[in-house]
Amino acid sequence: MTGQDPETAPQQAKGTRSIAALDQLVSTCRACPRLVAWREEVATVKRASFRDEHYWGRPVPGFGPADAAILVVGLAPAANGGNRTGRMFTGDPSGTVLFGALHAVGLATGAHPVSRDDGIELINTRLTSPVHCAPPQNKPTPEERHTCAPFLSRELELLRGTLRVLVVLGAFGWQALFAVLLEGGWNIPRPRPRFTHGAEVVITHPDGRAVTILGSYHVSQRNTATGRVTPAMVEDVLLRAKTIAES
Repeated sequence: MTGQDPETAPQQAKGTRSIAALDQLVSTCRACPRLVAWREEVATVKRASFRDEHYWGRPVPGFGPADAAILVVGLAPAANGGNRTGRMFTGDPSGTVLFGALHAVGLATGAHPVSRDDGIELINTRLTSPVHCAPPQNKPTPEERHTCAPFLSRELELLRGTLRVLVVLGAFGWQALFAVLLEGGWNIPRPRPRFTHGAEVVITHPDGRAVTILGSYHVSQRNTATGRVTPAMVEDVLLRAKTIAES
């Protein structure tokens, strides 16, 4: 995808023919001025504890195999986590909880994600998000979510041969995912399923595909610190996803 306009990268997503090409395109995107300015400011100013590190400072692509059966959908990269390390859920407390749970149920080779080069691999599982840039206050706007949506839409299509389960972390991801699925022609129940922790919904596509969507509270530091979600709760959802994927 070299030579393409980074300000129109989302519109180019349909032209990608592989997960690797999509990830490369995502990492070049400059379509949302507010997010570009914020991610680059954070990468320049830096948190004091990371002042000697080189920040990624770009959109963070998905992570995991191109033939995954399970897709975990988050919210957006953390300013000093994924925006620093360049990998989803890596280098912050949220990632420690998620990777710990993935490792506990046999979906990751390691439990302590610290960098893109730490050697951890995901097993039959891929991580992604509806928004690929770190947003101020962890709050993307509806317009930014809409702009980024073609990336998630294409990711779902490129995984169509293997995808069996979608694990959604939080209400934002739930809403974003269902908007993309509706746009993609999936048969969405009416009223649209509501997000709850432990929600389980099976949806079908006119072409015969079916996926199970599971809901989990987000592994944000606020949620884990208050006990709204615990590692055991996340493990339960991921174990359910693994069971469905292997059935």
